[in-house]
Amino acid sequence: MKDCVFKLHSTLELPLEDLHEFLDDPPLPEELESIDLTRRNNTLIVSAVAEDDSLSKYTPTAQLKASVSENRVYEEPPEEQKPPAGGPRWGGGPGEEDEMPPSELVEYACFKGDRETVLQNTAVQYAMFEVLRDIARIAEKGTLTAITACEGDLTATRIVDGEERPASLEVVEDPTEGPAASKGVDWRNNEFIS
Repeated sequence: MKDCVFKLHSTLELPLEDLHEFLDDPPLPEELESIDLTRRNNTLIVSAVAEDDSLSKYTPTAQLKASVSENRVYEEPPEEQKPPAGGPRWGGGPGEEDEMPPSELVEYACFKGDRETVLQNTAVQYAMFEVLRDIARIAEKGTLTAITACEGDLTATRIVDGEERPASLEVVEDPTEGPAASKGVDWRNNEFIS
């Protein structure tokens, strides 16, 4: 069995600067020669360059896709201000100005979505999943969950806010059995669908 990614869901966010720093000299799996980073407007594409020369130049190699967004980051968290006695004040009195805490706009790379959205194409797909897993370990926030096959073994991966968490797989013969069965929507007996 070839190493592959069966399921993947990502909500990872990290500063674009941190991603660039990581991609300057990432630990690459042996199947990858290098990776290319391309930005098109607010979309970031991290493409695999395969070590295997037998891949046709027309074979699309795996790529990670992220959106880029700007978030305002405050140097100090704004303190909650209580309105003075007698009700709220809508404007400052003479000589009073509301000071905003110092902040800056920071660009974030957001790897959000399921496998087809975040991890595209199949050539060297598992190797690019390993790169995404390393990115998840440095991400400020978000979750990466995946089910992969490596050397014939199924593996569950779960990384939350840069920290690896326990994950497990349950294989059932009938998908209507087991603890996950009751979490779905019963489309056949749904009162809202006639």
